[in-house]
Amino acid sequence: MVKKTIPTVVLGGSGYVAGEILRILMNHPHFRIDSVVSSSQCGTRVDEIFPHLTGPAGDLLFEPTEQALPLIQGKRQVAVFSALPHGETALILQRLLGSGTEAKVVDMSADFRYRTPDAYAAVYGKPHPAPDMIPQFDCVLPDLSSATPERFLSHPGCFTTGVVLGLAPLMGLIEPQVSVSAITGSTGAGQQPGAGTHHPHRQSSMWAYQPLTHRHVPEMKTLLGTEDLDIAFVPHSGPFARGIHATMFARLKPGVDEAQVQAAYDDLYATSPFVKASSRMPTVKEIVGSNRCHIGLAVSGGQIVVTSVIDNLVKGAAGGAVQWMNRLFALDQTEGLTHAVHGWI
Repeated sequence: MVKKTIPTVVLGGSGYVAGEILRILMNHPHFRIDSVVSSSQCGTRVDEIFPHLTGPAGDLLFEPTEQALPLIQGKRQVAVFSALPHGETALILQRLLGSGTEAKVVDMSADFRYRTPDAYAAVYGKPHPAPDMIPQFDCVLPDLSSATPERFLSHPGCFTTGVVLGLAPLMGLIEPQVSVSAITGSTGAGQQPGAGTHHPHRQSSMWAYQPLTHRHVPEMKTLLGTEDLDIAFVPHSGPFARGIHATMFARLKPGVDEAQVQAAYDDLYATSPFVKASSRMPTVKEIVGSNRCHIGLAVSGGQIVVTSVIDNLVKGAAGGAVQWMNRLFALDQTEGLTHAVHGWI
């Protein structure tokens, strides 16, 4: 067995995404969890908050930020996964990543997904809290980049991940208007209970929210490399806990046929271990718990329909983050991410 040698810190450690990061890391051959930081659960055992981690979590406790400082602000390389809330992340990372750190960071908040402070302010309606840090972060999906940034990554949002992976091969093959209907599970709303996650309200029901105004649309355009694409995006809250099912509707450019479409997907994802596309329509259950994205393609009369399914907590956040961190440490990007998952949930 390979000894776990890479010291690892998880920030914002008591939320759903952090719970998934911890689960993946506990089965990972190289990353050693040295600190799990949570301001709300300091001193609490990790397995009290995440009972499903009982055993692998051992006696691990949630710690205050101060205890993580000496681990991060040293000359050794350390892996830092940040699952802190949007809007809080930038200032905390600015403090932790002071001079002298050799840390490698993957952040899963929205604080570094935009390339300029103005772009951030346009979406969130307030100034960026640490604008000088923005140039240090790259925001890109690991399955769409053969290059690996040096140190700091910002992982795109979960809706963005599913939609962009579904649409990326079509750039240049479709007319510049796309309609997207995407359904997410209740874990996408976070751990704090609310009306949208209350089981009697959500079970056996579904509804749209923020139609045509959702904040992930600018992210999608940026990652697809075009501001000219008109994306009519309508997200929905679905009656399940985890997973995203996105359906995209577009028109092919004249002369583009089904064979060209399939070839585009095959070419772009030829080296991706986690993304596959075919004419079979995928289901949410087949990807839950995994870092995979399954894509279904249907072409008829110049129209194309693409369905894309991911686990919002894994491929849309924690799994994608581990995939990037593997690459930052020159490991195989599949390490810790190819385990079999449950088929009936």
